[in-house]
Amino acid sequence: MKKEISSWHSPALNKDMPVAIYGDYGFALLLVPTAAADFLEYERFQLIESLAPVIDSGKVKVFSVNSINNESWLNNNMAGEHKGIRHNQFNNYIFNEIIPFIKNNTSEETPIITCGASFGALHSMNLFLKRPDLINGVIAMSGVYDLMEYTKGFYDEQVYFNSPQHYVPNLTDEWYLQKIKESHHIHLLTGSGDYEDPEASRKFSDVLWKKNISHSLDIWGHEWKHDWPTWRAMLPYYLREKF
Repeated sequence: MKKEISSWHSPALNKDMPVAIYGDYGFALLLVPTAAADFLEYERFQLIESLAPVIDSGKVKVFSVNSINNESWLNNNMAGEHKGIRHNQFNNYIFNEIIPFIKNNTSEETPIITCGASFGALHSMNLFLKRPDLINGVIAMSGVYDLMEYTKGFYDEQVYFNSPQHYVPNLTDEWYLQKIKESHHIHLLTGSGDYEDPEASRKFSDVLWKKNISHSLDIWGHEWKHDWPTWRAMLPYYLREKF
């Protein structure tokens, strides 16, 4: 499997941000790390290895970015409003730097699908819903789509606008809604085992259906825990069977 690492000083974040790229061809899968992890997390936990057949066959090209959660929602020494400001800078980094980087490494027509597990699922969903004109779909694994699960009770406008469970029910912009509805790849996946929260996926699925947003909700059994073996099974299956 071909692997490259690229890095540049991000204007949005004012720091160096590396990106790992796996493969040569195919649609672009943009991986967002879990919790406080880095751009090599998915490789370290063998998820990239589990994707080898779809990467080596040219079905998908993977771009794995760094997290800044330790500088935002997971920074206990930071004021809540500053966490939101920092997270919005991360959103801008994805939209204004990573998306053009992906296009330059593929083509303008290449579909981009965001993907993440756990906290990365929330971010992946949020990024897609905010810019469905740039991002073509999402695979969200074992997510909770209410950002307040991570804010220790803090709530302001920036929490609202980065919390899909909060803002999607109030979406009225028909242009945005139509762009979201045009996606054939909105996938909510979760297990039902230890530390999973399938009810969070059900609740967000209900929100999407109430806005007439077609999607798939796939709840796996109690043997599937909130852990890497689950995600190493889920993601290759969905890429193989649904794309």
